[in-house]
Amino acid sequence: MSEEVLVQENVNEKSNMMGTKSIPKLLLALAIPAIIANLVNSLYNIVDQIFIGHGVGYLGNAATSVAFPLTTICMAIGLMVGLGASANFNLEIGRKNPEKAKMIVGTASTLLIASGLVIMVITNVFLKDLLYLFGATELTIDYAVEYTRITSFGIPFLLFSTGFNPIIRADGSPIYSMLSVLTGAILNTILDPIFIFVCDWGMAGAAWATLISQIVAATMCALYFIWFKNVRVKIKDFIPKFSIAKIIATVGMSSFIFQISTMVIQIVSNNMLKKYGADSIYGSDIPIAIAGIVSKISLIFLAVIIGIIQGAQPIFGYNYGAKNYKRVRDTLKLAIISSFIFSLFAFALFMFAPRPLISLFGEGSELYFEFGTKYLRVFLFFTFLNGVQIASTTFFQAIGKAVKGAILSLIKQVIFLLPLLIVLPIFMGVEGVMFAAPISDLIAFISAAIMLFFELRHMPK
Repeated sequence: MSEEVLVQENVNEKSNMMGTKSIPKLLLALAIPAIIANLVNSLYNIVDQIFIGHGVGYLGNAATSVAFPLTTICMAIGLMVGLGASANFNLEIGRKNPEKAKMIVGTASTLLIASGLVIMVITNVFLKDLLYLFGATELTIDYAVEYTRITSFGIPFLLFSTGFNPIIRADGSPIYSMLSVLTGAILNTILDPIFIFVCDWGMAGAAWATLISQIVAATMCALYFIWFKNVRVKIKDFIPKFSIAKIIATVGMSSFIFQISTMVIQIVSNNMLKKYGADSIYGSDIPIAIAGIVSKISLIFLAVIIGIIQGAQPIFGYNYGAKNYKRVRDTLKLAIISSFIFSLFAFALFMFAPRPLISLFGEGSELYFEFGTKYLRVFLFFTFLNGVQIASTTFFQAIGKAVKGAILSLIKQVIFLLPLLIVLPIFMGVEGVMFAAPISDLIAFISAAIMLFFELRHMPK
C-alpha cells in the first residue's frame, strides 16, 4: 500500500473521529492527556521552587521569580507557533489538504528552533542587566544569575517542546504529547533533590535538573516525526515559507500577546513589589517571593483549564473547517461548563487553605505567611470566572479568527491589568498589586461573554 493511501486513510479515520464521535467522549479523550501534560509541564518551575524553598530559602524562591519572565518569553513564542500551527493543521486536515498541513509542521519546527537559539544568545550576553530589569534586588541577584546562566542553555529545547506538543495533539496523539512532558517533569523531580541536597549544588543543582529534563522532553518530541499519522514530513518541508509563517503567527498571535503581556505584568509586578514593599513592614523580598509562589500555584489551576480547552481546540478547528457548526457550539458549551465546575473547586481551595499551599514552598516568618495568605486570597479571588476568558481566546484561535482572540488578551492584560498594577499601589501601597488581578479578571470575563454571544449568534446554524 502506497504512502499516499496510508496518509489518506489516517485523514479519513480522523475525520470520522472528529466529525462523528460523541463530543463528551471525544473531549474527554483529548483533554485528559492535555491536562496531565500541562500539570506535569508546570511542575518544572513548581518543583524547582519547592526544593529551592527548602534547600536555599525564600531568597532562592524570589530569585526564580525574577528569572521567570525568560520562561514566559519562551512560552509566548512557543505557544504562538505551536497553537497557530496546530489550529491551521486541523483546519487543513478538515479541508482534506495534507500537503499544506505538512508544510505547516515543517515551517513551525524551524521557527521554534531558530527562535530558541536567538533568545539563548541574547540572554547570555545581557544576563545581569535583564535580571535587574526583571526586579532582582541586591540580595537575590547572585542566586538569579547562577540559576539563569545554566537554564538559558535549555531555552531552545524548552521552546521546541512547548511549541511542538500542540502539533502532536493536533495530529491525534495526545497521549504521546503527554508522555513527552511527563518524562521530562518526572526526571526533573528526581534530579532536583539529588543535585540540591545530595550533591549540595543549591541553585545550580535546580538549574541543571531543569536543563537535563528539557533536553529529554524535546528529544521525545523530535522523535515523533517518525510516527506522524496524518502527514509525512520531508526535509524540504523544514525550509521555512513566509506565507505559512505568516498564517501561523496570525492565528497564534492571541497566545503570543497573552504570554508577552504576562511577561510584562511579571516584570512590572516584581518592580512594584520591590518599590512599595521596601516602604512596608514586609520589605521587598517577601512580596516578590510570595508573588512568585502564588503565580506557580495558579499554574496548577490554569493547567487544568487550559488542558480542557486544548482538548476542545482540534474539535473546534476540524468541525469549523468542515462547516459542522452544531458540533462547534456543543463542544464550546461543554468545555466552558467543565472549566467552570473545576474553577469552583479551585476557588474554594484558594480561599480556605492558603497557608498550607504556601507552606509547600518552604517556611518563613509570620510576616511572610501573613502577606502570603492575604495575597493568594485576593489575587486569585475571581478564578471561577477565568475559564470563560481562556476558552474564548482559544476558540477564536481555533476557528481562524485570531484578531478577536488577541483583543480578549489585550483587554485583560494590557488595557486593564497593567495600568491597575501601576496606579493602585500609589494609593494602597504594596497591597495594591494584589487587587489589580481580580478587577481585571472580572472585566475580562464580561468582555469574553459578550464577544462569544455575538460570535455564536452570527455563526451559521
